[in-house]
Amino acid sequence: MTTPDTQRPRPGSDILRTALRRNVGAMARGTVLMGLYQAGETAFPIALGLIVEHTMRERSLGSLGLSIAALAVIITTVSLSWRFGMRILQKANTTEAHRWRVRVAACGLQPVARDVDLKSGEVLTIATEDADQTADIIEVVPLLVSSLVAVVVAALALGLADVRLGLLVIVGTVAILSVLSVMSKRIGSSTREQQARVARAGAKVADLITGLRPLHGFGGNHAAFRSYRKVSAEAKHQAITVAKVNGAYAGTALALNATLAAAVTLTAGRLAFDGRISIGELVMAVGLAQFIMEPLKLFSEMPKYVMTARASAERMALVLAAPPVTTPGAERPPSGADLEVDCVRYGALRKVRFRVSAGEFVAVAAYQVRAAADLASVLALNVPPDAYEGTVRVGGRDLADLSVDAVRAHMLVNPYDGEIFAGTLRSNIDPSGTSRKVAEAVEASMLTDVVALHREGLDYAVRDRGANLSGGQRQRLSLARALAADTDVLVLRDPTTAVDAVTEQLVARNIAKLRRGRTTVVITSSPALLDAADRVLVLDEGVVTAEDTHRNLLATDADYCLAVAR
Repeated sequence: MTTPDTQRPRPGSDILRTALRRNVGAMARGTVLMGLYQAGETAFPIALGLIVEHTMRERSLGSLGLSIAALAVIITTVSLSWRFGMRILQKANTTEAHRWRVRVAACGLQPVARDVDLKSGEVLTIATEDADQTADIIEVVPLLVSSLVAVVVAALALGLADVRLGLLVIVGTVAILSVLSVMSKRIGSSTREQQARVARAGAKVADLITGLRPLHGFGGNHAAFRSYRKVSAEAKHQAITVAKVNGAYAGTALALNATLAAAVTLTAGRLAFDGRISIGELVMAVGLAQFIMEPLKLFSEMPKYVMTARASAERMALVLAAPPVTTPGAERPPSGADLEVDCVRYGALRKVRFRVSAGEFVAVAAYQVRAAADLASVLALNVPPDAYEGTVRVGGRDLADLSVDAVRAHMLVNPYDGEIFAGTLRSNIDPSGTSRKVAEAVEASMLTDVVALHREGLDYAVRDRGANLSGGQRQRLSLARALAADTDVLVLRDPTTAVDAVTEQLVARNIAKLRRGRTTVVITSSPALLDAADRVLVLDEGVVTAEDTHRNLLATDADYCLAVAR
């Protein structure tokens, strides 16, 4: 399976260019409107100076009315251009952030894991905060251009009054940006470090929540909390460092902008005192000196936002540009195919070899828990085919040659600790809403008592991780989901360890009945499931040491009898 992100590396600069290229139209419209807004803002003190100059000459009510109308037009233009310009830019920003969130999330949810040293909590932070900050570039560029328009218009207007005033604005703006561009580099490096530490703290939280129950069980919750507190404190200290850098940057920008405005005002006052500019031009110069602080402030903040967006884009590139752990094939397994494990060596497995014919129900009695887990991982494609020796075939075709999506649609390996999601019983059993076997799966898994216990039935609300269900209920709900999928090949690992013996017996019979004619493998030590299987494979010390029916093995194999008898 290939996606646009796996075809070639995507560095952070490429991500920013892609975001800009995809939003050229919106940015062009936003730039025009925001430029119109800034031009209108600049025109206000210019118009005010001209009005003063004109009124002092003519002193007529008509001229005053015309001046007021001109100011009303300018104010209306400023208001509408800002409103619609920001609406266009923020819509584009939000849409672009959504695209990158979906792209990063899709990489995290791909069947083949990415070869990147990031935990799920870090990927979550990248898919949210970093995606939003990267998309901010959509607003930064138009605001940068519009601020430049304001500075240029102000410089030209002041230059028409006196060349020295125009040159002062231009030279001052260049000097301010030169100083701030140097400071912005420190912001970029500090921001990257802060984002990395916040992401690590998020990953630690995700790990703690996942393992909270076992941590409480053996009393490790306090040590885990201390570990998180240390990581969180590191993130806090780095955030304080970034805040100090940003504060110094903002303070410097404000001081430089105010200095330039004061210099323009004082220079204009001196020129007016010497009679080189008129009173109207003085009013215009003072007004522009006050106004120019806003676009200069915005202009001077742009390098900071650009560096932040670049740092976030680089972090997204860690996920998007990371190659998959393995490159899957493109073939599809045939319908109703058999399953063959041929001399597989991985972890606790030592050249395991067996074959399950199409439509057969086989149980695997693994004496070692590690061997059971490793076998389930290999069959579930959690282990890349090139990471173990031997071959796994479905319908005579190697797993390495098959599409991961196609394999998982054809063969479902239900994990021992299947996740329960917040929602309802129905949405947990049939997440896609397309299964035709929901009723049969509920009955086969003996989940009927849970459904009948609540007035809402299958629409009963389930909390995150099944917090309002017992261990046995969660296990049966996970089993019902596996059975409702109705795949050609189903692999179950210890599906009844949390239920009582009577329920276990009923579940075993129901699974055999519901899965009749479909290939089923159960990795278990349950006597009920072993007895319901067509045959049993004994997996000991990583190899298959015996093969027969459950009852024959009980009668002939003392070790088997000792391992599975309850």
